[in-house]
Amino acid sequence: MTIQRRQLLGAVAAAPLLRTGDARAQAQQPIRLGVLGDFSGPYRHLSGPTNVACVRQAVQDSGLVERGIPVEVVQADHQQKPDVGLAIARSWFDRGDVDVVLEVNNSSIALAINGLVREKDKVHLNTGAATVELTGRQCSPNTVHWTYDTWMLAHSSGVAAVRAGGNTFFTIAADMAFGHQMERDLKRFVEAEGGRVVGGVRHPFPGTSDFSSFITQAQASRAKVVAFLNAGADFITCVKQAGEFGLARRGQKLLGIVGFVNDVQTLGLETAQGLLLTECFYWNMNERTRAFTRRVLPRTPDNHPNQCQAGAYSAALHYLKVAGQAGAARAKASGREMVETMKRMPTDDDVFGSGRIRSDGRKLHDVHLFEVKRPEESRQPWDFYKLVRTSPAEEGFRPLAEGGCPLAQG
Repeated sequence: MTIQRRQLLGAVAAAPLLRTGDARAQAQQPIRLGVLGDFSGPYRHLSGPTNVACVRQAVQDSGLVERGIPVEVVQADHQQKPDVGLAIARSWFDRGDVDVVLEVNNSSIALAINGLVREKDKVHLNTGAATVELTGRQCSPNTVHWTYDTWMLAHSSGVAAVRAGGNTFFTIAADMAFGHQMERDLKRFVEAEGGRVVGGVRHPFPGTSDFSSFITQAQASRAKVVAFLNAGADFITCVKQAGEFGLARRGQKLLGIVGFVNDVQTLGLETAQGLLLTECFYWNMNERTRAFTRRVLPRTPDNHPNQCQAGAYSAALHYLKVAGQAGAARAKASGREMVETMKRMPTDDDVFGSGRIRSDGRKLHDVHLFEVKRPEESRQPWDFYKLVRTSPAEEGFRPLAEGGCPLAQG
């Protein structure tokens, strides 16, 4: 269902999703978490409702409501429009008493909100945008970049592909800030490993449905690896049309720089088999990831969480741990103080395991490169991945000294 703009700006007035019945807690001002994502566009299955379900699960697992600290979750659709996203966040802060904005799976919107939270002394836990600028020159003491970024995705995917023999690349990128940054990062890492990017094209975003001209250019390039630097419905359509043109049958390896387990579910293993993808979280990775998935699936039975949705759980849970220690009043008083405390406290949860937050606001955890299984290798629903390579947390993300963040400390 498409959410109208007036409804979006009034989202903060929605009934709370979680509230304690304790009389003393009712007298407190609740901690409010706002999930700002794609609820109606091309990334809905990667963002939207499942992100909200994961944040709700974090609230439940934190135990704060049972302790008498009220927590509310609100949501809104940014429609992939920076003006809409920024207006929603400003309304949340000025009139809705929202303390934390999560998700924001659009780099342009994320960078705008990055400045706003600094101005308003709120918190931005970005779990969906990929721009490295959030921990680079535009880093903020009020922002933590949680799940992934273009450096991590390009490094993990590009380096592994070259080392596996894919020394020539052709890129198909979304014509937006994320796609441009990904092109630069992937080219740098491929060339550092001795490979070459022999060509590339950019497609309009959003609104493209026919990628055939881009696919034929990739085919004509004879590059060993065709890398898709887009996501959601665009990525799915690219993979389908690459299959129709027979790229894999002709020996070209398909690489999804920002592909997710949900995309594989949509594509089916017959189409997606052999595809390389990087994710920090996979539901069937270990017993802890399986335990988290069992808890959250009743809230989202038709969609297993991906790395960004699991990241929303991880980020919300860590924030709520800190807020629980500080108390609701102190948590609401200063977002900057909450982020500073979050950086000092090691992270640990069922989706990423142990980790930490660097001084530049970069959350660190292990990064995994997966290959999509053949149909006969899958043993149960959503059993899609086999592990190719794991990059340890300290190696998976851009070195601190390279980002240019004024907050960076060794």
